[in-house]
Amino acid sequence: METQLVQLFWLVPLGVVVGTLGTLIGAGGGFILVPVLLLLYPHVAAETITSVSLAVVFLNALSGSVAYSRMKRIDYKSGLLFSAAAVPGSLVGAWTTHFLPRGVFNLLFGSVLLVVALVLAWRTFKRASAPENLKPTTGKSNLRVVFRTIIDWENISHMFSYNPVLGVLVSVFIGFLSSLLGIGGGIFHVPLLATALNFPIHIATATSHFVLAIMSFSGTVVHVVDGELLPSILIVAGLGAGVIAGAQLGARVSNRVDGVWIIRSLALALFVVGVRLLIS
Repeated sequence: METQLVQLFWLVPLGVVVGTLGTLIGAGGGFILVPVLLLLYPHVAAETITSVSLAVVFLNALSGSVAYSRMKRIDYKSGLLFSAAAVPGSLVGAWTTHFLPRGVFNLLFGSVLLVVALVLAWRTFKRASAPENLKPTTGKSNLRVVFRTIIDWENISHMFSYNPVLGVLVSVFIGFLSSLLGIGGGIFHVPLLATALNFPIHIATATSHFVLAIMSFSGTVVHVVDGELLPSILIVAGLGAGVIAGAQLGARVSNRVDGVWIIRSLALALFVVGVRLLIS
């Protein structure tokens, strides 16, 4: 009992940090939590680590989505479309973790983080050197292009357009990879929404969190049915209490942070974590 109380003592504040940073960048916090759990529990199987992380990511994404909903920054129509595509992939990804040895998991996870970090850093610095296109994109939605207008709580209008077919294909892949790695998928979804699909960064982070809540829930259900999550329920409870509070804080902080620096911070965090995993 004493050991369990000691665990809760440091799991809750860890959850607050994960929830705050994860919600700030729309990534759910799994990219922080998974490597921390890998280091804290070196002898635990990969599927157990991913099951704990996905459950915590779900709680974080759910809390963050409530906060972003109040800010009116979630594109629900696009989010539901991406979720419908991502859920089948997340179910397959959660099941596939059974076949990944711990060493292979670390190598795969670290390599993916490094690639995403480098691509993000290159794109943000390239955009910073190019003139900003301030002309809004308007038009009629069709099968090739969807036009969206989101008016947030500050009465700021965000107009953008994207290819829905590309969005669906990307979401299927992200659903699979995120559940496989137990990170929820926000670290992939936010940059792809902001670059390949032209979402304004603050709409991208909020919509990604909404998709993340649905996607991580489906992956968590698979792990519950398999019986992998129950032995680690105390860890989930401690981290979950922290991320629920942290998610609210992260959403508030996002109002004061420029979109470019959100992406650059994400790239730096991914790079550091990726290197740490590859050399561990």
